[in-house]
Amino acid sequence: MKIGGNFSGFDISSKGLSVQRKKMNLIAENIANADALRTENGEPYKRKFLKVSQTQSPFKDSMALVNTNLEMQATNGDHLKGGQPPQLLNNDSSNGMAFNEVVDQKEGETIYMPSHPNADEKGYVKMSNVNIINEMVDMIAATRSYEANLTAFNSSKQIAKDSLEI
Repeated sequence: MKIGGNFSGFDISSKGLSVQRKKMNLIAENIANADALRTENGEPYKRKFLKVSQTQSPFKDSMALVNTNLEMQATNGDHLKGGQPPQLLNNDSSNGMAFNEVVDQKEGETIYMPSHPNADEKGYVKMSNVNIINEMVDMIAATRSYEANLTAFNSSKQIAKDSLEI
């Protein structure tokens, strides 16, 4: 999600909301497939997690601001003369972040169940490497982070609204 203009607080919060939403979707997929012993490739389901990386620096133009004089924009001939202040954050059309789903390659438990249809010749069944308790803890953390970003977004919205009332 991209919100234009000089409202960088909205952009930062919306990026955070997007990250946490994607993280919650992967956690939900892990929980739903925790008991899947056989996938399309014939192996047990492997846990997935989200790896987020930044593709570009949001402060790439910040060094240009060191020697810049910021002036007020004139709305009337009697007011101070000046121009638009430079943008602190890079607000291009891409959000500057890369999301990668990573598959956890750790092996799950091996349980002795000789009567199970997926048992090997020794009677052992390979289980999924998803731990429901860890997934629920991650889900709670992602939910709290989502709520924090939503609170920051609403605070930015209230500041913008209050500034219009001045």
